[in-house]
Amino acid sequence: MSDGGQKRKSSPSFHFLAGLSSGVTTAFLLQPADLLKTRVQQSRGSSLTIALRNILNGPSPLRQLWRGTTPSVIRTGAGSALYFGMLNQMRQHASAINTIAAGDGVRTESMDQNSSGNSSSRLPKLSNTANLATGALARASAGFIMSPVTVLKVRYESSYYNYTSLASAARDIAKTEGFRGFFAGFGATAVRDAPYAGLYVLFYEQSKAELSLFLSGSGSGLASSSSTDSAFRTPPSVTTSASINFASALIAAISATALTNPFDAIKTRIQLYPKRYGNMVSAAKMMLREEGLRSLFDGLGLRMGRKALSSALAWTVYEELIRRAESKLV
Repeated sequence: MSDGGQKRKSSPSFHFLAGLSSGVTTAFLLQPADLLKTRVQQSRGSSLTIALRNILNGPSPLRQLWRGTTPSVIRTGAGSALYFGMLNQMRQHASAINTIAAGDGVRTESMDQNSSGNSSSRLPKLSNTANLATGALARASAGFIMSPVTVLKVRYESSYYNYTSLASAARDIAKTEGFRGFFAGFGATAVRDAPYAGLYVLFYEQSKAELSLFLSGSGSGLASSSSTDSAFRTPPSVTTSASINFASALIAAISATALTNPFDAIKTRIQLYPKRYGNMVSAAKMMLREEGLRSLFDGLGLRMGRKALSSALAWTVYEELIRRAESKLV
């Protein structure tokens, strides 16, 4: 049923399940890229060509390319479910605050965006600051919960440890490093993921608004948008919306990945060699001193490609599932 002309919102549990579905799908399809990124980052002198050649020349190359799929699916699936679920709740809460502000006669940037009829998204429209903050907080929270799985995944993918199973990896970490070992590199992970997610949501929402304006023939640039003009814009079709969301996810992922890759390279070293690199600051100093600035951008191409594809797939699938669910709730 409709309520005041507005579509009913899907439940928080559905956002959780939609995030789980998108995460599992992308993790499985893109596991080879993730594994190769870990191999490239694990030591000085490694490269994509060397890492790929070592795998292809070894036994069961196809199976080796998908080594670590189980922890990746668990981490990405559960992590995406937690992330999208928490992000939805945070954005709904922020949107509710803005609605209250509107009732008090206060207008914000997000309210003007919410009045637009040409959006490709069914998600709440927030200000740039709110997009940045909710994305960062949701990702940091999900990252902390999933940190033990992330450490197991990185160790298992690496050729340095040669673990035969996830169980043996968990036993070895618990025995040699204790409970703290399962959170190795979390500082660098949080410093990487929180800004990445915040920047991603910011770029993603901005790109969707820009592309929607461009394709609707209303001109380019958010500055051309007004609450008066938006009432006369035609909402994009389902196909166009999916295309806008996919393209916006690619743009956002590439931009955010390029800005945060140094933290990813540092995080991988700490998770693989915690005794040698210690913490984020000492690891960064050691990498710069021994290998130069280039070491902070090891795996950038692979990470950028994987992030672009995984984000595009995950967010397009997620938004499409939400759109289909809410279209049935009219």
